[in-house]
Amino acid sequence: MIDRKERFVTLLQGAMLILNVLCVALICVLIYVTTGKILANYDAREFLNSISAFPEDPKANLIICMGFMGIFIVTFLMRHFWKEIPNKWNVATLILDLIACSIVIYRLNFNYKGLLLLVFAGVIAYVKDGKMKLVFVAVAIAGYLVADYELLSIYMRLYNVSDYIQYYSYNTQQYLFSIYNILLSLNIILFIVYCVYVINVQRGTIEEVNRLYHELQTANEQLQEYADVTEHMAQTKERNRLAREIHDTLGHTLTGIVTGLDACLALVDVSPEQTRKQLALLSKVGREGIQDIRRSVNELRPDSLERLSLEVAIRKMVTDMSKVSDVRIHFKTEEKHLKFDEDEENAIYRVVQESITNAVRHGQAKEIWITLERIEGELLLKIHDNGIGCKEMKSGFGTKHIKERIEMLRGTVTFDGQHQGFTVTAHIPIRWGETYD
Repeated sequence: MIDRKERFVTLLQGAMLILNVLCVALICVLIYVTTGKILANYDAREFLNSISAFPEDPKANLIICMGFMGIFIVTFLMRHFWKEIPNKWNVATLILDLIACSIVIYRLNFNYKGLLLLVFAGVIAYVKDGKMKLVFVAVAIAGYLVADYELLSIYMRLYNVSDYIQYYSYNTQQYLFSIYNILLSLNIILFIVYCVYVINVQRGTIEEVNRLYHELQTANEQLQEYADVTEHMAQTKERNRLAREIHDTLGHTLTGIVTGLDACLALVDVSPEQTRKQLALLSKVGREGIQDIRRSVNELRPDSLERLSLEVAIRKMVTDMSKVSDVRIHFKTEEKHLKFDEDEENAIYRVVQESITNAVRHGQAKEIWITLERIEGELLLKIHDNGIGCKEMKSGFGTKHIKERIEMLRGTVTFDGQHQGFTVTAHIPIRWGETYD
């Protein structure tokens, strides 16, 4: 659609250029040929007595005017076929057109000023800068008003094309006047059509820009809504993640302390000394738990993983829980290096931690087995206990967070409490490449 509009504008400009070339050529050729006829028929004295002025050299006038009209053709072709021409070069070609126009009008003794309309049409189409366009338009309008033969002939001695036409017979005069006036009228009509069409195109462009602007505004509003929703979701996700971290750390620590206190209550009457040792151990676990909680809240990463490797951190967790409770916990892995990305280590550690907590707190387990092994590019994490199990699974806070953590790593997790004890089985597609040797 845009290419078709541009082609039509080019067609109108080309038609105006051809008409202007014909008009200038008609005037120059008419004066040159008529002067030759006058000289050939020895009518010079009679003709000179009937006119106020005449061109000094009609042939030179013809050559000069047509030469400058050639400049119009060259600049027209440059603007329409050199698509990548910078805007400043467009302005330069229009300035050249204005200079050529002024020279031709002057050489024709202001008998023809339609060339200014051609320059004006180029300004409308090619000058993008508002101030520059205003300057061009002002110059073109001022030139069109000043370059008036009837006005200037009062103050200057100018020859008139009509005097040369009137040299011929009546019938010839009619033909010449008709051709001359038709060309002048067509030039004005084409200019009017050109202006109306360009204005309509620009109005359509403005309407299209307004439509696109409204669409962009609507899209921006939708994007803002999406951004608000995304931000809210991110806040909710971060809040849930923080809740999981606090729950895992605090729940694990408190479970160990409660289990240890229960053991103290059972031992206090039998062995006060053993009870004292148990309480001292619980105090140590409690302090470490507080540090772990603070660390988790501040950085959302278990303190043990900050200081230790994943395997050592899990073994320490297992040892601490075994000491403060009467639960025997076994950890087994044949992998030599348990080194993964931070998010993976966090998830594995928390799943193990939460599973132990659930086994002790809810399952009343006395023994827990934890295994880690690599199977076809996946990490298989299995935590099994000998507790009371759970025939009717209900998604509690702990199991829900275990599932969320595994799914965040694009893994799967299953819970089985139908048989003896309770089993958590997680398949995690670990990124073994760069961080695992």
